[in-house]
Amino acid sequence: MTRLTGDALRVTILIGEDDTWHRKPLYTEIVHRALAAGLAGASVFRGIEGYGASSLIHTSRLLSLSEDLPVAVVIVDTEDRVRAFLPQLDELVTEGLVILDECEVIRYAGRGDESGETDREGKSSL
Repeated sequence: MTRLTGDALRVTILIGEDDTWHRKPLYTEIVHRALAAGLAGASVFRGIEGYGASSLIHTSRLLSLSEDLPVAVVIVDTEDRVRAFLPQLDELVTEGLVILDECEVIRYAGRGDESGETDREGKSSL
């Protein structure tokens, strides 16, 4: 796992909640592959409303339209490592949008812990 501070590249993958890869959620496959690739971090965010290429609005406000809500998978690491991961996204994402943004990472760690390892309460695990 990469410990990252400074210049980085953020990749955001916008897909549908119902998108699958071999009968499991596509967002799960992306996160697991990012972990296997040793990328610094990945998070999945479920949208409450949105639309894509189909121009159909998906929203959590109406039961009839609450299926296939938008999902954003966000991964951050160095530019080289993110770009090396892109071929896997080419394989996985058949419908969606992949956005690359340069960003700066500021990593926060527990007070007084140089290793950065903390427990759930923010206390040093050493």
